[in-house]
This record gives sequence, structure tokens and C-alpha cells, in this order.
Amino acid sequence: MLRAVGFDLDDTLAVTRRDRETLLAEATARADVEGVDRKAYLEAHRRHSGSEGRRPVFEALVDDGAGALTRAYREAVAEAMEPVAGAEKLLSTLAGRYRLGLLTDGPERTQRDKLRRLGWTDAFDAVVVTGGIDAPKPHPGGFRALADALDVPPAAVAYVGDDPERDVAGAATAGMTPVQAVYDGGPAPHPLAARTVCRSGLTTLPGFLEGLADGPDDA
Repeated sequence: MLRAVGFDLDDTLAVTRRDRETLLAEATARADVEGVDRKAYLEAHRRHSGSEGRRPVFEALVDDGAGALTRAYREAVAEAMEPVAGAEKLLSTLAGRYRLGLLTDGPERTQRDKLRRLGWTDAFDAVVVTGGIDAPKPHPGGFRALADALDVPPAAVAYVGDDPERDVAGAATAGMTPVQAVYDGGPAPHPLAARTVCRSGLTTLPGFLEGLADGPDDA
């Protein structure tokens, strides 16, 4: 029996108004440091991202100003975040039917700041930020931590996210029911997704959840 719904945050419930390359450029200008290449940033993020922030990432890229650049980038991303259309209505509707959880990758401070700016600090019964437990998706530890925080078994949780491997495959491996949020230009549906839902029509999700017992999509 489905008792809880978990969500990914970035690119599922909220998006940035500008692309990340632009935000990185804005942050370097704001911090008054030399421009940082997006490709180099992604590689440094993969190797140096920590649980508390992106400072180790920027320290690997710039000799001076890593602290200022860290703050500038965090602020640029948070300021550019906005809810996907229908997200707030969806959360309000589901709150009366299920326990709600959020499982999001990233540093604890960064992701919590996004929730504060979005006005969602009290929107979920449980929030797990993987940077705080060193179990980034698709590691099953993050999903299990979310189920524990919601006080339900993984099998009673539907998890909604946009990334095929990190969200869909990760949730499936942990024993949850994956629902993939799809959008124009986004990744193709993963075969393990029990359902897909258009990100632009998130308010249809309650009906999808009620139909999960019917089995996975045929398409």
C-alpha cells in the first residue's frame, strides 16, 4: 500500500530561470575572480564536492577567492530557483493523502537554502540531503534514509524524479516505486519507471499514484 511520496528537488519540483553555465559566469563576475570553465567545474565537483558546501570544488579551480566564489555561486543558484508550474498545488493536494519526503543531492547548506528561498521549509514531513550522509543518488542509502525518516518501508514509497539513473534506477534499487518526471529536451524514460508524468502537468500526479497498482506504462 502506498503511504508516502518522495521527490527530487532540482529539475523536478524546481528549476533555474537561467542555465548553470550562465549562473557560474554571473558568480565569477560577482566574486571578481577569473572565469571558471563549466567543464572544469563539473570535473572538480565530481572529485571534490563535500557535505557542507562547494568550497573544496572552487579551491581546486582558483588560487584566491574560493570563499567569495562559493558564496556567490550559492546565492546565484538559489536566487534563480523557481517552482515548476503546479508544484505548490501538488504538494498541498498530496499532503492530505500521503506523507511527503524530499531526497536531494548536494551540500546540506545549499539545498536547505533553496528550500528556504522557495518557501518550502515546512512543505515536507522529511528532508534528506545526500551531502549530509555521504550517499549521493543512486546509492540506495539515501533512499532508505528517506523511508526511515518518513517512518515507512521503502515499498510503501513512490519516488518522483527526472534523472533516469540517479532517481529512477536508484529508487527501484532501494525498493521504492519510481515515477519519472519528463519534459521537452530532457532524458528519455527509464524502463524501470513505473509511470511517467509530464513535469509541466505535475498536478496530474495524484491520479497517476492511484493507478500505480495497474502496473508500468506500456509505452
